[in-house]
Amino acid sequence: MKRNNNHIHWYPGHIAKAEKQLKEKLNLVDAVIEVIDARIPISSCYDNISGLLKDKPRFLLVNKSDLVESKELEPFLAYLKKQNNIPVIKTSAKNFKDLNIIVKTAQTLSEPRIQAIMKKGLLRRPARIMVVGLPNVGKSSIINKLTHSSKTKIGAKAGVTRQQQWVRINPQVELLDTPGIIPIRQDDQLRAIKLAFVNSVGDNAYSKDTAAQELLKILNDFQKNEFKKFYNIEENEELSIDTIAKSRKWLTQGQEPDVERTCGYILKDFREGKIGKFILDQIPE
Repeated sequence: MKRNNNHIHWYPGHIAKAEKQLKEKLNLVDAVIEVIDARIPISSCYDNISGLLKDKPRFLLVNKSDLVESKELEPFLAYLKKQNNIPVIKTSAKNFKDLNIIVKTAQTLSEPRIQAIMKKGLLRRPARIMVVGLPNVGKSSIINKLTHSSKTKIGAKAGVTRQQQWVRINPQVELLDTPGIIPIRQDDQLRAIKLAFVNSVGDNAYSKDTAAQELLKILNDFQKNEFKKFYNIEENEELSIDTIAKSRKWLTQGQEPDVERTCGYILKDFREGKIGKFILDQIPE
């Protein structure tokens, strides 16, 4: 885990261990839920997930959908469904209306393996589902939602879940929560910085000032206007760290823009959805 200039590379030991354990536990489960972040629905998908999971059935949960505009998310849902040829369900930890469809989809995907087990003379058992995804996409929050409890540890930073744990949803479904996994190499640095925006990589893998400046760079015109409204910046003014700092009076004792403090607030405000509901990815051509 290191920061080299502005290059992001984050692959701590517990994640390497988690990926190894994930592969070892695959034989214990019937199907897999992959959780991704609606704010970066392309960038938060795990590279070569099919290679990692082999032929295990899976479906996608597009989490944190409350932090984006629903109509803007719809084309991404259609794209992901077409590309992966699997069920795709949008969700959030705050919305409980989709509980039945999530559980039913998990059971449907698990049924062929359960039937195969029963044909061998074994009794029916609960569907066993593994929950996977990048750090901080909300896997544990989704499990807590499904179980109406706080059985799994959650937190707003990467790497909170450090070990696998079984949780029963109901008599028919059991879930295996797993630590976040991330590709060993982050060759696509635009994708890596987007993961930093949503706290999917550790704080010490990047500098906040670089991340905040890159966030401002990739915003489209509408999103920039929303930033300006939130930080009370005039329309004809440039959107920058300095103008935000001056508008909020986040200044040093020498009355210069306090860059570190400003960048920290920009990332915090974005992550908490205070500025607006943005999707930072684009659908690939």
